[in-house]
Amino acid sequence: MDRQRTIEIIGAPSDLGANIRGSNMGPASIRIAHLKSKIEQQGFKVVDLGDLHVPIRESLMDEVKKECYLGPIREICKNLATITEGIMDRGNIPITLGGDHSVAIGSISGILRHFEKKKQELGLIWIDAHADVNTPTSSPSGNIHGMPLAVLLGLGHDELTSITSKKLRPQNTALIGIRNIDVEEKRILRESGIKFFTMRDIDEKGMFSVMREAIEHASNGTSGIHASFDIDGIDPRYAPGVSTPVSGGLTLREAHLCLEMIYETKKLVGMDLVELNPVNDINAQSANVVVDLILSGLGKSIV
Repeated sequence: MDRQRTIEIIGAPSDLGANIRGSNMGPASIRIAHLKSKIEQQGFKVVDLGDLHVPIRESLMDEVKKECYLGPIREICKNLATITEGIMDRGNIPITLGGDHSVAIGSISGILRHFEKKKQELGLIWIDAHADVNTPTSSPSGNIHGMPLAVLLGLGHDELTSITSKKLRPQNTALIGIRNIDVEEKRILRESGIKFFTMRDIDEKGMFSVMREAIEHASNGTSGIHASFDIDGIDPRYAPGVSTPVSGGLTLREAHLCLEMIYETKKLVGMDLVELNPVNDINAQSANVVVDLILSGLGKSIV
């Protein structure tokens, strides 16, 4: 990655996609852990664009709540898509700080729109304990943070799939670290055509082999790779500050290896770091993990 390129940080402090509160405080927690100065120490210029406006949940009408906040989430994602598209058009690298994972609908839609203008394809590596391929008819809860990958593939709410006409290609989408999937979601995942690696796959093959396969999948015929990292993909022993912890996840070293290997492709175009919930964190442990992961994705090496 060319360190002459500028990193642009955008906060998306929304927890409207989830039924557990607190991830809206994630961007602030990550910034307090010295994100900007630590990226600058790696030789990058950094511009922090601040946070998107996100309405307070309590200020919204009951009808909006009954729709699982679909309307506000659509506006948040539309605004975020405009911002990330602009960052890409400037030749810079967007880092989106969540917020729940529904914000990735916006960040990745903007990057897809940029690639569409250039008639290029985008590869995606999605790290998560959950598959996030639910649709309104399959989801037991209706919470939109369980749907963003499906939306980006073109499935689900028209209000969200319409944010970008260009969709992710399943043959260039890899999902890593899954271990907690709804019953109907399993069928959607199998039929989606994306490449997925469960925690058992990582146990059997090792993270290096899994990442090599995932990168090959995401790189084939694409001009760049975006990494969308849900912090609950990591085992809660290392990152307790999440809304939906699931034991048996990635170790700290496996998480770093994932981003180190993506960096080494020289094709990384952007990152999302989502679902950090400071309410559940312990002494800012998870916030510091997020900052360190971003640094790995930007090329920080052990030696």
